[in-house]
Amino acid sequence: MARHSAIRRRVGAVLRAAREARGLSQEGLGDAAGLHRTYVGSVERGERNVSVEALEAWLAALRVTWSAFGSAVDGQDPGA
Repeated sequence: MARHSAIRRRVGAVLRAAREARGLSQEGLGDAAGLHRTYVGSVERGERNVSVEALEAWLAALRVTWSAFGSAVDGQDPGA
């Protein structure tokens, strides 16, 4: 398995924590954001880069602001 960058792992962990805090499955989030569930899982595991467009849809579906997301990635609030 390829090594995953620290930033991809942090981004994925924040996105997963926010999704789980809202009681959504990967499939439920995918449906709400227009993303495939396998893409959601691979981003959450830090296996794939997430595009700005996909991240915008993801955050909108979770009702997380960009600033809250950025703070969470910086380690201030892992639940976004």
